[in-house]
Amino acid sequence: MLLKRLLNLGITFALFFYSLSLLAQRNVIVDADTGNEVDDFYALARIFLEPTVNVTALNAAHWQTSQWAIANTMENSHRLNQQLLGEMGLAIKTNRGAMARMYDWGDRAQHSAAAYEIIKQASENEKVIVIVLGALTNVASAVFIKPAVAEKLEVYWLGTTMDFETGVLKRNDFNPMMDQYALDFLLESKANMHIIPLNVAVHMEIDFDKINTKIGNHFLGKFLMKRWIDHIDGSRRNRILWDLALISAFINPEMTTTKIITTSKDSGNRPITFYDSIDTEAIYEDFYKTILAFKKE
Repeated sequence: MLLKRLLNLGITFALFFYSLSLLAQRNVIVDADTGNEVDDFYALARIFLEPTVNVTALNAAHWQTSQWAIANTMENSHRLNQQLLGEMGLAIKTNRGAMARMYDWGDRAQHSAAAYEIIKQASENEKVIVIVLGALTNVASAVFIKPAVAEKLEVYWLGTTMDFETGVLKRNDFNPMMDQYALDFLLESKANMHIIPLNVAVHMEIDFDKINTKIGNHFLGKFLMKRWIDHIDGSRRNRILWDLALISAFINPEMTTTKIITTSKDSGNRPITFYDSIDTEAIYEDFYKTILAFKKE
């Protein structure tokens, strides 16, 4: 009888701590232009394997404005999102996003499953975290369609260049250029924004041989390295895994420092959190450890 009570007590404690671990998870929507560059796969693999994060939806983003663009960049990103999930044996809801940047007049929103997923979750929750690895079209469209969701959104994004001495924000890099109106619209909205500028993320440069030595013998590592090689510029020996910086900053804020800057009148004129430094070595060591520990069930 005593043994039975102890066993029941043990099961109760186990269920209790399991419930606590679920409550500790942060629900996150990830929005990725996965077809554009190599870094998305690495960033997505890292966040999918994070036990403190529950990815509730994976939205596909376009990169249609790029000079490298193919016929349907969003569909390309959507297909690659599903390919990575299949390789990892994961089941996460995937949504098609906007096929191009927001419109120039009238109903500027790009109506898509991704935008309505953001609206749906914002309607059901007090706060919705969206991590955006590319153009801001899907998030800005959601706010354009239903403005009330803006104050519920916590947006983490990679883009722009910030001069931390002068406070000057420049928007002439890839992600802002994919949809400049979407960026302006969100800067002027009530969405809570956390931005890692390119002049900080640039420190994520890595050598092919170095990263391949670390993860190349692992089944997922091989898949990630194949993405490096198969990309249109696969002969490159060095890359900057930009998106991994943003994902890691979200997961491990202790590996970063931030600064709250009030933007200029033409950039929203409001306080926005900018990452001003990252611990690149710590980020990569965390990435290697996470990938190598993964075993597909």
